Amino acid sequence: MDNVKVVAQGLRRWFSELALLVLLAGTLWGQAAGGAVSQDQTSQDQAPAGEGARATQETTVSPKEAKELFRSVDEILQFASQDTGLPIKHTVKRRLTKRDEVQSYIKKSMKEDKDAKRLERSSAVLKKFGLLPRNFDLPNFLVAMLREQVAGYYDVKTKTVNLLNWLDAEQQKPVLAHELTHALQDQSFGIEKWMKGSAEDADNKKNDPSPGDIENDEESAARQAVVEGQAMVVLLDYSLAPQGKTMLDSPQIVEALEQGMLVGGADSPAFRDAPIFLKEELTFPYRYGLDFTAALLQAGGKELAYAGAFKDPPKTTREIMEPETYLVHETLAPIKIIDMAKDFKGYDAFDIGAMGEFDVYVLVEQYAGRDEAGAMYPEWRGGYYFAGKPKADKSAPIGLLYVSRWSSAAKAAEFAAVYAKSLAERYQKRQGLGTDGKVAADAPPVDSWRTLRGRHAWLTEEGVVVIEVRGDAVLISESLDEETMKLVEADFWPQEKPLNKAASGQP
Repeated sequence: MDNVKVVAQGLRRWFSELALLVLLAGTLWGQAAGGAVSQDQTSQDQAPAGEGARATQETTVSPKEAKELFRSVDEILQFASQDTGLPIKHTVKRRLTKRDEVQSYIKKSMKEDKDAKRLERSSAVLKKFGLLPRNFDLPNFLVAMLREQVAGYYDVKTKTVNLLNWLDAEQQKPVLAHELTHALQDQSFGIEKWMKGSAEDADNKKNDPSPGDIENDEESAARQAVVEGQAMVVLLDYSLAPQGKTMLDSPQIVEALEQGMLVGGADSPAFRDAPIFLKEELTFPYRYGLDFTAALLQAGGKELAYAGAFKDPPKTTREIMEPETYLVHETLAPIKIIDMAKDFKGYDAFDIGAMGEFDVYVLVEQYAGRDEAGAMYPEWRGGYYFAGKPKADKSAPIGLLYVSRWSSAAKAAEFAAVYAKSLAERYQKRQGLGTDGKVAADAPPVDSWRTLRGRHAWLTEEGVVVIEVRGDAVLISESLDEETMKLVEADFWPQEKPLNKAASGQP
């Protein structure tokens, strides 16, 4: 939905290139955490230190401290190599970086990023899904994050690890373990090229959305989780080494760290107060990537967990969230992709992307809570969306189509009911339509069902919303014209006669 991306996938992809993410690092032993780890300008890291820490007291690293910090790079690189089994092919260049240099670097990346247009599109579609408030200013949120979270980073273009001149060496060493894991990944597999995956001619890819974005969105998110998850394991192993422990035998530390990522701290009010979607989206590759790497370590040791994951990478967020599906090489039947050019001939494509398992988790969490999201996401079996602007009326609301498939008809009906419930939060006006297409005065509230079957429609201030459930598939449209909906239904269910009435079936 890149990310994410939902629509989350377009956004996730954009964030992966700009590298803004709050993670907790530090002692990991019950003390207040400080620092952070995130991604570099192309696909990986920038690691933050809070603006709150800067406000209390900020000193410049002395020449002696800088020498010690530079010396520690080689020692930590050796630790990361032993921990991952990835060889050291050459030394890693290093430099001491000032805070304003890092800020300028990231801001320049934001301005020059070729997918900035995708960010704008994704923001609009996320608001349509209700995952961002209608008045949420995503660009300003990013600027606020930059002000709070300034990062040291491994630059894949210059092959240099950039160290911070305002934090002492001991504070930076766990972050270095994370960053130098990326250096090892880069030396063996070439992170920048590897992150592009199967995307054809990725360097010259146009910003215009296409059905090809559906597969690439999930692939990008899964690969990002591999890269960041491995680095998080090394960060934890390095931090726990003085205690004679590792990440695998310290599950309570892992759980505390992952929970802390979602909460945010006093030094990061922008992240702490961010919508659920952004918190989940930004921390996904670190939290779930860590668990994915841990599962591979337990199943096959270092070779499988590190080099093996690069040689045979996961392709979907389902494989990341449920590592057993990766380990058994699960293959899901592909969901039918409609002929978007034909069906949406009256629309200019605004955004197209995957709605993967992680996106479903966040969507359900938003409207039904974390427990229900945790129970529902494993039942996902495929999904994608199309968002477009009517060619005849550029001022009209975004038209949205969302198709998903589930493990059973029962689970499809449960998801449809959750989605119907979301309408109560997303639209001020939502009048149920009867089988004659007219407003039904006795229509039940949208949040009154536990399951939803058949075809149901509501009139909102942005047009008609239709939720149609047939077997294990759910087809949802918002603000699309009737002719387009008929084309879509006939395309997606070609063996069945389209249901042209506004509502039919029973909840």
